[in-house]
Amino acid sequence: MSRSRTIDVPGSQGVAPEFLVTPETLDAISPSGDRGGVIIGSDPQGEAQAASILRSMPTRMVTVGGLYLARQLALRAMATGAWVIIATGRPAAWKMLERAAGETPDGKPVPLVQIRRLAPFDLPRSSEDTPLLVIHDGGAVPQELFPPRAPWQTTMYVLPYLHPQVSSGTAANTADLVLLQRLPLNQAQLAQRIWSLRNHQVQPLTQLQDDQLIALGNMTWTMIRLVTNQKEKEILGPIRRGD
Repeated sequence: MSRSRTIDVPGSQGVAPEFLVTPETLDAISPSGDRGGVIIGSDPQGEAQAASILRSMPTRMVTVGGLYLARQLALRAMATGAWVIIATGRPAAWKMLERAAGETPDGKPVPLVQIRRLAPFDLPRSSEDTPLLVIHDGGAVPQELFPPRAPWQTTMYVLPYLHPQVSSGTAANTADLVLLQRLPLNQAQLAQRIWSLRNHQVQPLTQLQDDQLIALGNMTWTMIRLVTNQKEKEILGPIRRGD
């Protein structure tokens, strides 16, 4: 990839500032963005596509598709120095992030990553120095357990597929950034209703390859091809659409 372009997220102040992480973490996860921006992949012209998902305002984003995409975004957020807290009913599916973050000298997991039960709990305070990514892995119709309320807090809802009830939920309708992997036709039509897509945008959603997605933002419709470096392959395995 040559140049990098940042996806327009509503209210964005540009790419987030630089954050510092330990050398051990950098050995496991290569930084993958410009000064805190998270690179998602490349566009059809081969230019890197990044999004400022860690920024100085409460942010909500949604991924629709397999776990691979959500876990890759979490790894790349970790590489910028963000704290990542995962609320999930399937903790084993996220354990590789704990292993990637490493251990403290006494053998405990580095607190950069926390895997918690899918229930309300108090979040740590987020700031420019310690941005926070909260991952809500709660099925196709998630409850609003952790709405982003503070600057430098991003809540990412991981949806395995689009459910009709999502159209009336806050998570999808008010998302600042939506990342859609391949959808069957009925779900692509549901996506059209939720995000007011045009007719010609529906069919491409059904034809995406396993390594492709559509990014929806403020006046943004961008096709992106996922790109994985060698260290990410060792942690996540090959790029795939399913879990």
